[in-house]
Amino acid sequence: MKIIILGGCGYVGSVLVEKLLNKKHKLMVIDTKWFGNYLKKHKNLKIIKNDIRDLKNIKFNGYDTIIHLANIANDPASELNPTLSWEINVLSTYQLIEKAINEGIKNFIYSSSGSVYGIKKEKKVTEDLPPYPLSIYNKTKMIAERVLLSFKDKINIKIIRPATVCGLSSRMRLDVSVNLLSIQALEKKEINILGGKQKRPNIHILDLVNVFIYFLEKKVKNGIYNAGFENLSILAIGKKIQKIIDCKIKINKSNDLRSYNLDSTKLIKTGFSPKYSINDAIQEIKFAHETSKLISKPQWYSVKWLKSIKVI
Repeated sequence: MKIIILGGCGYVGSVLVEKLLNKKHKLMVIDTKWFGNYLKKHKNLKIIKNDIRDLKNIKFNGYDTIIHLANIANDPASELNPTLSWEINVLSTYQLIEKAINEGIKNFIYSSSGSVYGIKKEKKVTEDLPPYPLSIYNKTKMIAERVLLSFKDKINIKIIRPATVCGLSSRMRLDVSVNLLSIQALEKKEINILGGKQKRPNIHILDLVNVFIYFLEKKVKNGIYNAGFENLSILAIGKKIQKIIDCKIKINKSNDLRSYNLDSTKLIKTGFSPKYSINDAIQEIKFAHETSKLISKPQWYSVKWLKSIKVI
């Protein structure tokens, strides 16, 4: 299969590209490379440094599928420049889906976010519940979903709403909850938890990558799918880390009210089965750090890095 991956040099993209190359797919990655490029050269891999807001000179003809991972990710990064966030996360998505249809793309897989649900008291937050986005990032994701679904009669569209991702990648992120708290425990011997009672869904990066691959290989109905398999409070995550890494837990006040339990029954019923856990991610991070394969770098923290390179 010939696949275009937007944002293929990113945290999830870097792992996904490696897995797809191992499966003999031919890939074109389009990425600004703001955080660098950690993909290894491969005969079936073409990498283009390009902003997704301007793809007029890049031809999609001959490719089967687009996997759209490119966006200004997470709440703090989106707040740095709201206008840019709307342009990249929404406007460019509209331009992209039109281009994809006009140039013969058959399948479009979009990585949205489970955070579009905002605050939910329901024990099971399913795809049938309405989003309640609280931040600019959440809102751009919700609107991008609606834009894409307006084209559902012209192209196969699958939208994934991932939980917070954890685990190792060659383009690491240490600003997402499990990864952040794990590296704090390793480097400072203390975890700094804000609030703690907020419930958050989580997914191991390898499980998320496997969801994308599953949608490529299996016949799954178009639509929206939650992808998250461990709903835990931030404090419970901290205690999991404490059992694996010797550290103290410090709790501070938080103004982040988002709290919800992501239900992925719809995805499970298609036949998908998760294989990894938060504990796996913590163990992997611990081993990588202890063997000097994981060292904190400025680019592993998105907001600080974007400010330093002045792209936002």
